[in-house]
This record gives sequence, C-alpha cells and structure tokens, in this order.
Amino acid sequence: MSKWERLLTPLADGKIGSRILVTTRMDSVAKKIARVIQEKTVKFTLEGLEEDQCLRLLNLHAFVGVENPSDDDHKKLNVIAGEIVKKLLGSPLAAKVIGGVLNDDLDERHWRTVLESNLLGENSINSILRLSYVVLPNYLQNCFAFCCMFPQDHTFDKDDLVQMWISLGFIQPSQGMTMEDIGGRYFDALVNKTLVEQVRGHYKMHDLIYESASKFFAQICGKFVDDEESSLKISEIFRYLFVETTNPDIIQKIGQFKHLHSLFLFYKAFNEDICSALIEIFRASRSLRLLYVCAPYLKEIPEEIGNLIHLRCLKIVGYNLTTMPRSLSNLYHLQYLIYDSPGEVERLHEGDDFLPRERRHKADDFLPHDINSLPNLRYMKLPKSYSSLIRWIGKLKSRPEQVVSGYRSIGELKNMNDFCILKINRLEYVKDTEEARNVQLCEKTRLTDLTLCWTRSDSWKIASWKIALYENVLDNLQPPNCLRKLSINGYWGARSAIWMNNVNMIFNLEEINLTGCKEWETLPPFGQLPFLKSLRLKNMPKVKLLESKFNGNDKHHAFPCLIKLELWDVPMLQELPNLPPSLEGLRIKYCHPELKKRYGEDGGPDRHKIAHIPEIYIST
Repeated sequence: MSKWERLLTPLADGKIGSRILVTTRMDSVAKKIARVIQEKTVKFTLEGLEEDQCLRLLNLHAFVGVENPSDDDHKKLNVIAGEIVKKLLGSPLAAKVIGGVLNDDLDERHWRTVLESNLLGENSINSILRLSYVVLPNYLQNCFAFCCMFPQDHTFDKDDLVQMWISLGFIQPSQGMTMEDIGGRYFDALVNKTLVEQVRGHYKMHDLIYESASKFFAQICGKFVDDEESSLKISEIFRYLFVETTNPDIIQKIGQFKHLHSLFLFYKAFNEDICSALIEIFRASRSLRLLYVCAPYLKEIPEEIGNLIHLRCLKIVGYNLTTMPRSLSNLYHLQYLIYDSPGEVERLHEGDDFLPRERRHKADDFLPHDINSLPNLRYMKLPKSYSSLIRWIGKLKSRPEQVVSGYRSIGELKNMNDFCILKINRLEYVKDTEEARNVQLCEKTRLTDLTLCWTRSDSWKIASWKIALYENVLDNLQPPNCLRKLSINGYWGARSAIWMNNVNMIFNLEEINLTGCKEWETLPPFGQLPFLKSLRLKNMPKVKLLESKFNGNDKHHAFPCLIKLELWDVPMLQELPNLPPSLEGLRIKYCHPELKKRYGEDGGPDRHKIAHIPEIYIST
C-alpha cells in the first residue's frame, strides 16, 4: 500500500453526501489523488484575481495609515500602483507583500523603483516574493533570514523570537526603549509586511514565502529533519542550523560547522546519552551565541560549555536535568538562561506547586552560586518550583518573567517593575493584607500576564478567618489595567475581588483562567469585557451561571469577542448564555448532565443556540 493509499483509506467510508476537498499547487498531486480514490473527482483550477481586485488589495497594504489614499496628494502613486498590479500575476499574496514594500516610503521615486525592478519583471511569483525581503533594511533582513532556519510550517512565538534576535545582536538599541520593545516592533514590521502571518492565533510563514526565502538564504541557514542527510552537506559556513533527529551519527557531524552562531538541536532518542557529542560541539563551535537543546533524556550539560565564551542565550528542554554546569558562571556575555521541564509544567498545571521534599534542598544548588554576578544576565526561566526557592533570583538586572512564593519572596516584588509575566505561588502564606498591598501590583505598568496561586488540598478544613484573609489578600493584589491574561488557581474565597467587579480595572483582559476555586459562586462581570477572547473554568463546583445580571444586559452584549470557552468540572452549571458569533471553540467536560441533554448533538432542544460554533465538544 502506497503512502497516498494509507493516507486516504480512512476517508473511503464517509457518509453519503460527504465531500473531500484537497488543495494543492501541483497538478501531479491532484491527478495522483484522483487515481488512488478511484471515484468521480472534480478539479477546479483557481485563477488569479482580476486587476481591479488585485489593485484594491495592494492599496489596502500600501496605504496603511493613510486617511484618504485616493486624494490628489497620492494621485501619481495610484497610477504607479495600477502599473505594478499588471506584473503581479493576479496573486493576492504578491499584492499584500508588494503593498508592504510600497508602504515603506510613500514617495514617487521609491514606487517607481519597485515598478522598474528586474525581480518584478521576471513574470515569476518567486521573483516577486523575493523583492519583498531583499529590499528590507539590514536589521530586518537579518531577523527574517534567521526565521528561514526553521522547518516549514514552524510556528513562532513572538517573545521567544525577540530574545533570539537580541542574543544574535540583531536589535539596534534606542534611547528610552527596552531591547524587547524594539524587537517587538521588528516582529510587528514583518507581520505588517506579510512576511510572517498570523493564523488562528499562531505566527508562521506562508509556504510560498518560506520556499522562496529558504533558497535565497540557503548559504547561511541549514536544517536537518529526520533522514534528510543531504541537507547537512550544503555549506560548512552555516550561521544558523536546525537539527531534529534520532540518529547519533548526525549529532557527531555538527562539529564540522565551526562558524555557527545559533544551533537548535532536537534529539529525542531513548536511552541515548549525547554528552560526548555535545562536548565535541562545545569544543569546535566556539562562535555560538544561541544554543537550544531539546533532549528529554539528557542527564547533564557538560562543563565544556564554558568554552562558548560568546554565548548569549541558552535554552534546555528536558526531564532529567538536576543541575547546571558550574562553568555557566564563566559565560560573561550570557543574557538569557532558560530550562523547561515539560513534565513538571503539566504537574504544576494541575495545581501541585510543591517541589518534592527530597529535592528541595537541591534547588539552591541547581545553578552556580556566583551566576548572579554575570553582568549581562537579564532573563532567567526555570521550572516553577525551582525558581520560587532560589533566594537570589530578585537580583537579576531585568526580569521580563518572574516566579515568587508567598512563603519566601513576595516582599521582593515591591521595587520590581519591569517584568511582563508574574506568577505568585503559595499565597496562603501571606500573613496579612498589608503584605499583599506592599507588592503594589497596580504599579507594574509592563505586566500583561498574572497568575495567582493558593495551594489546594481537599483534606484541609479552612477556617472562616482564613477565608476572609484570602479574600482580602486578593483584594489587595489589584493588577494594572494593562493586564492581558489573568489566572487564579486554588483560591478559597467565596467572593470575587473588589477590583474584579469593576470592568474598567480589568478592561483589557483577553484571557481568563480560573482553576480549583471551590467556594466561588458568582463570577465577576466577565461578559462585559470588550477584548476577552478566552475563558477557561476548571474545578469550580459552585458556579451556577456564566452570565448573571452583572455579566451582561441590554446595553452590553455578553462576551462580544470571545473565541474560546472551556468548562471543565463545573457541575452546578446547567445553562449557557447566548454565545457570540465570534466563538470558534466550545469544550464542556465533567459538567451537569443537563448541559449535554440541552446542547448535545443528538437532538438537544437548545443545540441551535450553539450551532454556529465550528468546534464543539460536550461530554459528561
């Protein structure tokens, strides 16, 4: 059985009336599918846009920020745009990216330069797309070229990418702005030029742009995925290399690339220790500035990492790492240190914020004790339980992300105002409202993501005075109104915080997660939040309504921008509010049987109220 047959076999027994829609840019693929299916097939060949449609799309991107692009001031530009459109082959992607090029300078000379470009005259979509990135200023072209190192369809995280650009020296400093803010603007520029696009909340490159740009930057960007061994034979002068393999022989070959500035290594083989290979890499590739190693079974990082004297960013993903090499403290230029342990993240997500007792005494020894003396270290991320126990973490010069514990270090937060992400664990140890008030959360004007955690235990009997204390602590942890994401875990209070009932104080929230808040019954007016996109409730046994008289009325349509709603173990909830047209996903699990009865696919009387939602999952 061929690969195509294996792919299509599950689709052979669809219900009568079912249709399979396959999109491809290759006529040979369409014919092959038709041959394998052996059923009647219809092939549609999509033509390009009409010139007037293409012109409207081009102008939409070329005149971004212009109040009236059709006025006399832009008359000559509109004429040139009409000539450019004739060379775009009716491609909507070409219209968008060339529109982004034109928007760089609304000057007739610049637009004529684009019109007369040889690349635009080659009657080739690849040449047209190439023009969009060869004209980028150097600082943006470096950032874009780096993105071509990753495999096709790779999704980009904006903050991670900005950290990498900073590590590689791509960000030009500017007075009055942080490097992260400048890098964010660079990223937004690539998005505005359609070189990176947002798809369902994720950022990625369009296939055509990726294929064109990968070839153009092939001398500096290399990638090896699975068994594509030939990709490692292209050039020994690679600057950026991405390797994903289970073959230890491939890892051994990385040492030949002596001019690498960045290395992404994904090695997921079982029972294989790659320490010896890493030692060779650390000895040979001494120009590395960015190192990302994902090796779940890696037990230690060799001390030879101290050879990488130019290293700016180190990220390790694994399960078994118990200590970092002591030689880290010799890496003078190190700016970013990140260790992710996915297993621990999942465990903590369920509400267990404690490090096992036998490992707590090792937390302070996880890093070299003198690493805080590194002059350029600006960001550190560790598994939650480690970072909340390391005593000197508050001494870092920059903290875009911070984890602290009410048991030990909440007092450090008072004068720390430059982080964007904050998680406070074990809030049950905060002794009074004054301690919470002194944190001055509302003064953290860069804070966009806040998580507040109380340790939960079903076996505990919470005294009424403690419940009142927890409620008052939450009242005094009011965040700034720039907050975008709020998560509250294990809160034992019976009421909402005072600031949560004032929509103006949480006006900009886009995501809310409430987990294990077992006494909470009446929710704040979340339905009135104009930008709320995601609402997740889990283990909330007393919540009866998502929308009360506080959560929506005739003047304010409830949840106007909601995209995702997830209800997990909310047993008292028996009715859903009128959900908005914007909603794309609804997941209900372990809730009252009445919900499935009313909204279920099998004849539920209220199913029509949610039928507009593309993805629905309801289970009791």
